[in-house]
Amino acid sequence: MNTLRLPYFTLSSSVMEPMVAALSALEKGPLDNVIIELAFLRVSQINGCAYCLDMHSKSLRKMDVSQTKLDQLAGWQVSHAFSERERAALAWADSVTLIAATGAPDSVYEPLKAQFSDVEISELTFAIGLMNAFNRLGVGMRQ
Repeated sequence: MNTLRLPYFTLSSSVMEPMVAALSALEKGPLDNVIIELAFLRVSQINGCAYCLDMHSKSLRKMDVSQTKLDQLAGWQVSHAFSERERAALAWADSVTLIAATGAPDSVYEPLKAQFSDVEISELTFAIGLMNAFNRLGVGMRQ
């Protein structure tokens, strides 16, 4: 078990509070909360944030997402458990999270346009970026 390096959430509360407010805004926005939570869980898998993996898998279970879908998330590319909409969101989550390697290519962006509105794409991208920030804080500070 790791020990928290710094209580960053209280030391930098003036920064943390707007991040939490952004999460709340996303949850109230036009994007389906299951899509948001699946993206959060996938980003957390890639980044190895155990705290977030626990939190988002519990949240998805509360939303009645099947255990099969949760079990297959790491291999979503070859799973039949995900809709085309979910697959487009997960591909974008992977690409944006690994942006140094992928560059977020058009081949991953274009399928989003068939499944999501411009506002939804924007909010999904904000959600992915925000979860990456939370993951980096959690992993870096050993939450």
